[in-house]
Amino acid sequence: MQLHVKHVYDEATDADGFRVLVDRLWPRGLSKERARVDLWAKEVAPSAELRRAVHHEGMSWPDFSARYRDELAADGGVARVRDEIAGHAVVTLLFASHDEEHNGAVVLQELLGASE
Repeated sequence: MQLHVKHVYDEATDADGFRVLVDRLWPRGLSKERARVDLWAKEVAPSAELRRAVHHEGMSWPDFSARYRDELAADGGVARVRDEIAGHAVVTLLFASHDEEHNGAVVLQELLGASE
């Protein structure tokens, strides 16, 4: 399986394959038609507390990544997403954050890719 990460506001293409939004909140100003999301996996998004810590309180990326991995391990969210995406040749994890290198989709990509 090819596993990609893409900003949800970027234009959807057929090359994206199965598109999975991994944010807890629906992206502002984006219609469902334009987003072309196949699965909204909000249950694997970082908790509101963790999201606030990284975006408003200046939590470091290594600390965020570690705490987010702990959250995912505690609730089994990665296994649920893995089951949902099984059988798709190409999967694109979508995020709305302004930071394209440091966001929950990047962490999920690493965790899901490591399981293959």
